[in-house]
Amino acid sequence: MDDSGCEILLADESETERAGKILAEVSKGVGIIYLRGNLGTGKTTLCRGILRQLRYAGAVKSPTFTLVEPYEIGNYRIYHFDLYRLGDPAELEYVGIDDYFSQHCLCLVEWPEKGDGYLPKPDLLIKLDIYKRGRIMRLCAGSTLGESMSAMLAQDLPIKGQDKN
Repeated sequence: MDDSGCEILLADESETERAGKILAEVSKGVGIIYLRGNLGTGKTTLCRGILRQLRYAGAVKSPTFTLVEPYEIGNYRIYHFDLYRLGDPAELEYVGIDDYFSQHCLCLVEWPEKGDGYLPKPDLLIKLDIYKRGRIMRLCAGSTLGESMSAMLAQDLPIKGQDKN
């Protein structure tokens, strides 16, 4: 999977959260989404949008020190991973990483490159970068579900190089 694909402009934090809400609707709470980007590019904000759309009302923070934050919302099971502080990808075996991905759930993985060789392929890879006052979100689908997510985002949000009208 390469990083080629659709590029979407996100003008601000609220639009980043809106993108997350769209992802939640399309995914129906199932799938694997990788989130790449430097610190402060909006990975956790996107996750917050997903969780809000699935009716989670509590605080959403990046699980930098706990590695994974589980959420059970009605029939949905969401696992939010932050691998930023992972020293060695083999450490994922100790937390039972396979168990999380074998369930009927949604896995959101920040810093997936830190888990290379131990993580399954994503349905959708999202790369976030700072762009002017907002963000640019690059999408690369890895499955049919990822293609649906990408198409819905491109339909509802401005694509780079196009006017918002």
